[in-house]
Order: sequence, then structure tokens, then C-alpha cells
Amino acid sequence: MDRFIGAMLDNRYELLEVIGVGGTAVVYKAKCHRLNRYVAVKILKDEYAQDEEFRRQFHDEAQAVAMLSHPNIVNVYDVSRSGNVEYIVMELIDGITLKEYLSRRGQLSPKEVTVFTTQIARALEHAHSHDIIHRDIKPQNIMLLRDGTVKVADFGIAHFAAQENNFSKGEAIGSVHYVSPEQAKGSFVDNRTDLYSLGVVMYEMITGRLPFEGDTPVSIALQHINSIALPPSVFAEDVPPRLEEITMKAMNPVLSKRYASATQILEDLEAFQNQEQFKINVDKPEIAFPGDGEAEDDIDATRKIQNTGEVMALLENEDELPAEQGGETELTEKKTGRSRERSPIPGALVFGLIAILIFCGGAWYFIRSIVDPYGGTEENGRVKAPDLRGLYYSQVIADPDYSDFVIEEGEYVYNESVDAGKIISQDPGANRRIEKGGTITVTISRGAKTFLLPNYVGSDARQAKIELDRFGVLCVEDTPEYNDEVPAGSVIRMVPEAGTELTAGDTVTLTVSKGPEFLKAVVPDLKGKTEGEALALLEAAGLSWDTPTYVEQEGTPGLVVWQSIAAGSEVDAGSVVHYQLSKELPPPPEPQTVTRNYTVTLIESEAPVAVQVFLDVNMVYSAMHNSSEGTVTISLEGLQGDHTVYVYQNGELSVHETVTF
Repeated sequence: MDRFIGAMLDNRYELLEVIGVGGTAVVYKAKCHRLNRYVAVKILKDEYAQDEEFRRQFHDEAQAVAMLSHPNIVNVYDVSRSGNVEYIVMELIDGITLKEYLSRRGQLSPKEVTVFTTQIARALEHAHSHDIIHRDIKPQNIMLLRDGTVKVADFGIAHFAAQENNFSKGEAIGSVHYVSPEQAKGSFVDNRTDLYSLGVVMYEMITGRLPFEGDTPVSIALQHINSIALPPSVFAEDVPPRLEEITMKAMNPVLSKRYASATQILEDLEAFQNQEQFKINVDKPEIAFPGDGEAEDDIDATRKIQNTGEVMALLENEDELPAEQGGETELTEKKTGRSRERSPIPGALVFGLIAILIFCGGAWYFIRSIVDPYGGTEENGRVKAPDLRGLYYSQVIADPDYSDFVIEEGEYVYNESVDAGKIISQDPGANRRIEKGGTITVTISRGAKTFLLPNYVGSDARQAKIELDRFGVLCVEDTPEYNDEVPAGSVIRMVPEAGTELTAGDTVTLTVSKGPEFLKAVVPDLKGKTEGEALALLEAAGLSWDTPTYVEQEGTPGLVVWQSIAAGSEVDAGSVVHYQLSKELPPPPEPQTVTRNYTVTLIESEAPVAVQVFLDVNMVYSAMHNSSEGTVTISLEGLQGDHTVYVYQNGELSVHETVTF
């Protein structure tokens, strides 16, 4: 059992199972316990984890790739180190690799080649625009989704276009069947390196085979450097000429003759699609998943090509090699320095050899299929194990074709992508040699795990989403609604209803409350209105009121003379507006008559003095007096308040004053 299964990285990522093995790393399905979602975690293999230079490269450049965001690139969520473990956390893709697809389909249609290449080129265009070169484009690093969407993965050995290569001189890195000539030589690489590899992938999609084969990585690398592949039309009769031209230009070993950018490839592909004689419907093809894929062959693994020194030594002995010189390509002889052309090979000889090879290959395949339908003849009583993945267990054990093996029932596990009863995996793996009559233990799918949908009505919507995510259910929110009874942020209703049986991947729609709706109202002008009129206006505006108070004021009583909120103000509906009503003034008090004594000082005169006293305008006293009397006291009677007193003696005014009664 893998030592990492069940491990927890950084107290966050729980590693559940191995889902892929590459040349430099192993990919695990993991659960992120912080965000409650499934992710893919890529961990460096031990031999690379011990290489400090590679670890630094892996960490620094993966962080840069994490900044890429494109629909055709697998998202990178996190780059970290837990103890001595370097790892990358990526989007978990429900799909298969292009290599797996090719292994079962062989040659692809021009439509599929065009659609897949266009998406890969778009991904490279985005990465190159951020100065990031992938350096390992191959079918094993290209994921296919069920709807035909392509996602480029594994930027583990990518680097910045502006950087020098961080590997030792004379040392290359990549996958030998797809490596560019400059990559194989350990030279400086740029975005055209990815375009060469894309050309090789196109070649493989069109023909169902690789352009160069060999017994060792060195021999294959030499062919990339020093050979030009046969045109795809040699192996695929129906390939459109323009698609063949695009492929051959992309994988031209001479840099100056290769595409300069992914944008140029996209332009040519678009022009090709629009050709009248070969119009392509560019809708994505549906992908029929055959089951779990195989691990890539060792020779196709991403690796440091340590034999590059051997490659260079062999190149030194070649008479002529294509080389970049001042932006032009020259054929040079290493020892003499003299330029000469290579003798052409007669076309008839080439096609004769091809015909012989095809015949021999067909004969070999026929014999191989008859002798061993599982892919090879017996060797010392050992045969290749059949591929049982994706088959129903009940059918396998009843099928006489598998009677040479003991098919042992292993564990049953839940699996969202494999139907119940089908085989998910086997031990030993497909095509592994085992004793005839040996045992193959299979793991069988229980299908998607089902559960009854809990009732989340009235519960916090955020918590409901977290729980549904744990079930693997997609939770979406409908338009939020105001609700007087359900608090804001809680669930009003859900579709489907609680108690419905669901499986992972189903969708639940929640309607979330916005809480009570607080409407706005405009305060009317109440002044001068009767109480009845004022209350009608407040009710129509959706406002409340309180018991009024009264103030004494001149004018018509019973009218509004004051309101607490100014007219025209915007307030929450239901707000209380206070107001005051006028009331009548009290009647004035009855006037009261007051009597008081008033003293008049007589003037000096030998003759009698005529005294007259006026209160306001009324004469209240008239008499004759002798000066010898000195003063005369008079009783005056008048209403309470101020009055004016006038006193005349002998016809002349002697006193004019105000007297208060």
C-alpha cells in the first residue's frame, strides 16, 4: 500500500487514493478539510524530492503557474511543503487523459484533432502570455472531460521564458517521444518548444502512432534532432492536406521554420476550419469514457535525460546537422567546416520500405492476436492479464474468455463515475504477466452513494451548503426573498424537498431569506388639517401615529399646528409621527369696578377756586373751594386697570397723570 494513503498534509489535505503516476510525481485524490471539497494532490517522487535543485524549481515555478487562470488549464490551488514532502494542490478533474483516449481510439477524426488542438493552443497562448513555458506537452498531460473540453495539466517542470535553464548543461528534461530538438540537446528553450511538442501530439492524434520510435531514449532524441518525420498522410489516408501542413510546421526541427507563437497556430486552424472544401463543425465531441487509464510507459515518463552527453557525442560524429545560425539554418560539417547538401533518398524506396513495414506489422498483429488475445504469446507459462476495468463483474465471471484466470471478488466501494457492479480496478493490473490460471483480484463499484436530503428550512444557509458539499451535492441559490418570519441568511424553501433520495453530483436549490422588508414612506404635510384628515394621510402613507397633544392658539380650534417629522421626509414604513392640535383660548375675565381716593392740591387764589376732575373723558367732580382749604379729596370709581386723570382749576389744566385702579 502506498505510504501516503491516509496521510494528512499540513493538517488540511487527507490523501485518499492514487489516481495517477507520472515520471516525476504521483497524483492522489485528496479531501481538503478546510473547504470541504475533493482535490488532486501531486507529490514529487522520492528521487526528485531528494534533488534540492529540482525541489526549488518545482516549488518556485509551480507558484507562478498557480497564477494562471484559463478554462483549458487545470487550476492550481496551492503549492506547499509538509515536512520533506513537496506537493501541489490542483483541481480534481473528472476525465481521462488524451493518451488513454488515443490508446482506445487509435486515429482520431479531423474534427477531433482540430477541436482538441485548438483548446491546447489556447491554453499555451495564455501560459506563454505570462512568460511560462510548459516544456512537457504530451497526451498524458492533457485531460479530456466528458463534454470534450480539454484541460492542460502538469506544469510541474514549466519555467519562465525569461529565465536561463536551471538544469545542468548537457542535461535535458521532458518526455522523450515529445521532446523538441533544442530540449533534447539541453539548449535554451522558449515558447516554440511547446509548439513542437504540440505538433507531435497532433501527429499522434492524426496517425495513431508516434513520429519517431527507438529502443532507447537516446536513439529517439537523436531522431528528433537529426530527422524529419514522414508526413501523416503516409499513415492516414484521409488527413486533409492543410491539417497536415499545420502539423508538420509545428514540429519542424528548425526553430526559424516553426510556428513563432500559439496565436499563429490558432489563426491557421481557424482558416482551415473555414475552408469551403473542408468545413468543420467545431462543437466539442462527446467523450465516451472507457474507464480508468493506464500509467504511462516508462519511456514516455517526464524525466531528466541524463544521456544528453551521449546524444551530443553522437551528434559530433554526424556529417551534418540542422543548426540555428543568425536566425537562418545551415547544414554544416563539423570536422571540415564545408557546407554540403544531404543526398535525397529516392521516393520509391521510401514507399517500398513503408509497404513492407506495414505488411510485416499486420502479419505480426494477426499472429499475436491469434496466439494470445490478451496481447502477447505465452512466456514460460505466463500470459498478460486482461483489462477488466469497466466490465460488469457478473459478466466477467460468466465469460469463458476469462476461464484461464481466477477472478476473485475484492472489496466494494462507492464510486460516482462507475456504475454499480462494474470493475473499478484490478490486481495485478492489465497487461501485467501472470501465471496462467493465476488470480486477479478486482475492486467493484457500489455506484454513487445515496442519502436522504435533510430538512434545511429555517436553518442557516451557509451551514446547509457546507453539509451538502460534504455529500458531494451541488448547492445553488435561487433569488433571495424578503420574509417576515424567516431570519436573514436562513433557508425559506428547498428544491427538491427534504427526504428526497439523492446521490453525489445531484443539485439542490435553496431560497434564502433577506429578512423582513423595510419599505420607505414619505411623510405627508399635516399642518392645517383636521385630525381626521391627518390620520387618513398617515394611514395612506403607511405610517403610524400616537395620541395628540393640544395647545391653546388663536384661530380655528381642532387643526394640526405641529408634527414631529417634517413633511416630505423619507422614513421607514410604519414609523410613528407625533402631532399637536389647536384648542380655543379661555374667555377674558369679567371687568371689576374699583373705588379709590384721589387728592387735589388747590391753587392759591383770593377768590374761590372752581375745581373740575375728569376720569379719562368723563367729568367725575366739579365744585368751588377756597384756597385756604389746601387740598380736596375726591372718591374716584373706575374699572380695574390704568386710567387718565385730568384736573382743571379756574379753567386751567393743573394735573394730567395716569392712575392705576
